[in-house]
Amino acid sequence: MAPEEASPRHPAILECAAILQHSGLVAIPTETVYGLAANALDANAVAKIFAAKERPSWDPLIVHVSDFEMISRVALDVPETARLLAEKFWPGPLTLLLPKSPNLPVTVTAGRETVAVRMPAHPIARALISTANLPLAAPSANRFGRTSPTTAEHVLRDLEGRIDAILDAGPTNIGLESTVLDVLRRPPLLLRPGGITREQLEAVLGKVEVYTGPAQPAQPEALPSPGLAAKHYAPGARLFLTDGTQEALIHAIRQHVAAESARGEYVGVMAPSGWIDDATLTAGGVVLFEWGEWGDWPQLAQNLFSGLRYVDKPGVSVILCPLPPEEGIGSAIRDRLMRAAQ
Repeated sequence: MAPEEASPRHPAILECAAILQHSGLVAIPTETVYGLAANALDANAVAKIFAAKERPSWDPLIVHVSDFEMISRVALDVPETARLLAEKFWPGPLTLLLPKSPNLPVTVTAGRETVAVRMPAHPIARALISTANLPLAAPSANRFGRTSPTTAEHVLRDLEGRIDAILDAGPTNIGLESTVLDVLRRPPLLLRPGGITREQLEAVLGKVEVYTGPAQPAQPEALPSPGLAAKHYAPGARLFLTDGTQEALIHAIRQHVAAESARGEYVGVMAPSGWIDDATLTAGGVVLFEWGEWGDWPQLAQNLFSGLRYVDKPGVSVILCPLPPEEGIGSAIRDRLMRAAQ
């Protein structure tokens, strides 16, 4: 289904809305990654998300709405800061932590007093939410802790037989999860970097602080937001990160190919365009994904998870990837890679 076909009367939208209204699970396209959606007000439906993903109960869910009025069904006392950000960045890849409504099942917030809410930019996602007339809890549509899905094929690979439907709208266009911002703090606290950058937020709000983790090792129940588990977004193979230079990546390839080929295994490489020469490839032992132009951080973000899935093939024991700088959406790419490499 193409995004321009988004309509409350489209047969696929009507069918999936009916599934959601009857406590079912539907994988839906968003501009970030594919989400596994269920009625956020139905405890039985929410429980199915946790079961399908094998997601621990301590990890809260993001609730997706189709318009600002729907927020009142899941959150209370929305602060003016949230309204200002919604006017600027919604629909879009920004999730706001708000005071939760008592209408929400405790499982949605994992017992916390806040709920994470966003309005997706993808027209099919919004059409589905509007047609179902339900706020939708929707974490990424994959097994917990694994690489996020950016195509319907990725969802099928992870969740076939566990969910009721997949609404296929092709690849996602941002490729990374949403930014999560706690607007109840002063100054606001950026909990998870994503499709809206710190620089964009500070242009609207002034100073925004960045969450750097608990001061002391904490139980996961104490984490303030989805997506903050120490190990997350991970491929099956070990992920080894190099500094952001061509020389460091080529050195790592030679080092790891020598070690892994002796065991009959391969090295996956996430390589920026033009970084790997033919001589390196013809030596063998490499599964290569051409990631995109180094410095084009939006393109690299869009290709990150699809690339990690591509090189994570049987026989690949280690994946090599250069680490982008803390710059724009490069900060979000760094966050995902560093968690995946734990």
